[in-house]
Amino acid sequence: MGHHSGAGQATHWKDVFDHCELTDGCLLGITTEDDFSNYSMTRKLESTYEDSAIAWPALRNDILCMAHVIQLA
Repeated sequence: MGHHSGAGQATHWKDVFDHCELTDGCLLGITTEDDFSNYSMTRKLESTYEDSAIAWPALRNDILCMAHVIQLA
């Protein structure tokens, strides 16, 4: 698992969110570009939060950056 993999990014961001005390109800979404590793990251965050009994559905909370979507189109 590399640092740039979805799981590696999720681990890093979970540490940041914990340090900033962003707990249940505080993290409303993450804006990403349309890249598979970003989708993997949000899915890993979802499963990590589920382990802590926190509902954070990745599909609803992964917000695509419109500028990246238009540029890639």
